[in-house]
Amino acid sequence: MTAGNLSTHLRKLEGARYVTITKTHQGRTPVTFVAMTRRGRIAFGDYTAALHALLAGNGAPPAEPLSP
Repeated sequence: MTAGNLSTHLRKLEGARYVTITKTHQGRTPVTFVAMTRRGRIAFGDYTAALHALLAGNGAPPAEPLSP
């Protein structure tokens, strides 16, 4: 994945409020910090639960989302 591709993906995740992005410098080097938000953690949990259901042979995601 190129830096440009990563930047595009991160912008979409930030737009969905799944991550927060902080850009700064350490000395003269630009540094970007990415952190998952609570909303992002819940969405990721729902996604992994759906994958586990598929892999378990259920063929469908859980009937109700895990998010509150």
